[in-house]
Amino acid sequence: MLSDVHGMTIKTLLQQLSAEFSSCSDSPQLDAQLLLCHVLARPRSYLYTWPEQTLDTAQQAQLQQLASRRRRGEPIAHILGEREFWSLSLKVTADTLIPRPETELLVEAALARIPDNAPWAIADLGTGSGAIALAIASERPLCRITAVDKSQAALAVAEDNADRLGLRNIHFVHGNWFDPLYGREFAMIVSNPPYIEAADPHLGQGDVRFEPRDALASGADGLDDLREIIAHAPQHLSPPGWLLLEHGYHQGEGVLALLQAQGFAATETLTDLQGHDRVATGCLNKE
Repeated sequence: MLSDVHGMTIKTLLQQLSAEFSSCSDSPQLDAQLLLCHVLARPRSYLYTWPEQTLDTAQQAQLQQLASRRRRGEPIAHILGEREFWSLSLKVTADTLIPRPETELLVEAALARIPDNAPWAIADLGTGSGAIALAIASERPLCRITAVDKSQAALAVAEDNADRLGLRNIHFVHGNWFDPLYGREFAMIVSNPPYIEAADPHLGQGDVRFEPRDALASGADGLDDLREIIAHAPQHLSPPGWLLLEHGYHQGEGVLALLQAQGFAATETLTDLQGHDRVATGCLNKE
């Protein structure tokens, strides 16, 4: 345990922290880097440019406190209060899901379908920290994004992120899925809904222990919320309208079947960097 950091160089601290975090993290070296960068208020390049530098007394105390929290399993994003997503620095709290790198695939798929200058109306269901909506809004400033979440606390985080990033083409709405969108239609609907099986043992492991369970689990097979979104999406898509959904690595075929049963065409499953099925897409043409 990192009990006495007095006189330790950055190089030694990185080595010790990485070793300590190996039992509680899938990315112990990155976690060590992020904590040191936070304490030093320096970019990651500084750690390797000045490896023999030491910390002052206040920095040592802060690092020990943060390292202790990480050893107890608390997510790095919660410790630092932020997470980078799509090159945007986002505030995150225990009220929101921590944005994952694989969710950037959903953003990529959306942008590939939205023309650069299209003034599309787009809905992001279950926006959480606002990661998906903010990423799309930053890349397509003419689009009008409606971001929905049933958690007022999560919406407050998302609105704060939008304000800090100066993104004004997003409107935040409180409600469950389509409930607050009665009578409205969109050119595209995107969502990263809960999709983990309720009995999945992974819900009691790692970072997800600290995240809101209702943002993770969705019924016995993990598809309850995906079923609801797919069933009601046709009423809220203007033709030809796109629906893009993140899902679990083993749910690709099931989600495509649900889309096809609702009349979606051009259905496709996209794979993430690990080669896992991750995003399902479909286009609804009512004409």
